Amino acid sequence: MGVKTDYVWHKDTSVSGYDLVVLPGGFSYGDYLRCGAIARFSPIMQAVKEHAAAGKLLLGICNGFQILCEAGLLPGALIRNRSLHFVCQHQHVRVENVMNPFLHLARTGAALRIPVAHGEGSYVADTAALRALERENRVILRYVDSGGATTDTANPNGSQNSIAGIVNEARNVFGLMPHPERACDPRLGSTDGRIIFESILVSLGASHADDDAAAPTTVRSLT
Repeated sequence: MGVKTDYVWHKDTSVSGYDLVVLPGGFSYGDYLRCGAIARFSPIMQAVKEHAAAGKLLLGICNGFQILCEAGLLPGALIRNRSLHFVCQHQHVRVENVMNPFLHLARTGAALRIPVAHGEGSYVADTAALRALERENRVILRYVDSGGATTDTANPNGSQNSIAGIVNEARNVFGLMPHPERACDPRLGSTDGRIIFESILVSLGASHADDDAAAPTTVRSLT
């Protein structure tokens, strides 16, 4: 996307000076015990929490979403898929709210085609948390069929309310199970994921990151 990016080791203790922190997908600690349950204790997570508390942008994709929930940065949890099988497929998700830094370039109601690849992607939360998420319009992505309708068969993992992605109350922390980074090139079958990263860059004042006049932006991804 034309911006400077760095990797940071999980045993590091600082993410200072960075505009965006990304917790990527994968298998942290081999997903032993429970997805994200061990990674939440990594030394870097204290800095990640401070980054979020300062109002800076934090994005968690797949395993990153699981870690955000385990660390208490987002409500709820991700549990085994309803089918008890790993799911890997292109999936339609509907944009539910664009009043946030992550999807403001999108259109409310738009259906994006973005891959999912997870074994523990079923989002669950208690009744009070679910009501708060819905009431406050913090569910910003929802699983749908190709026509944009929420149906049981279009829900790949059994997530409550077909939830695919949520934000925190301050709307600077975004967790989602689909992989937008795998939908940024037509050779991969979709470019729909680019809208998320483009929205982030505009939010950070770097809509033309390759332009000398653009504000310098640095993105940090945790490994």
